[in-house]
Amino acid sequence: MTGIFVYIVVWWVVLFAVLPWGVRTPDNPEPGMASSAPVEPHMLRKVIATSVVALLVWLVIYAIAQSGLVSFRDMVKDL
Repeated sequence: MTGIFVYIVVWWVVLFAVLPWGVRTPDNPEPGMASSAPVEPHMLRKVIATSVVALLVWLVIYAIAQSGLVSFRDMVKDL
């Protein structure tokens, strides 16, 4: 369960890092439209990229946790 929660947190952090990728604003925004609104947000591409990057980051975190380099179990015992 912890791994799933860590992946979800990493996924959201990576999403906010990926959102600005390839954003173009309109040259002449329509009236009532924010001038900073993207022309084509490409959300499906960004969700896929987020999932792949989050998986890679999660695998690194998992490898570090499994290697014993960083142990959270010792901190729990001390509490």
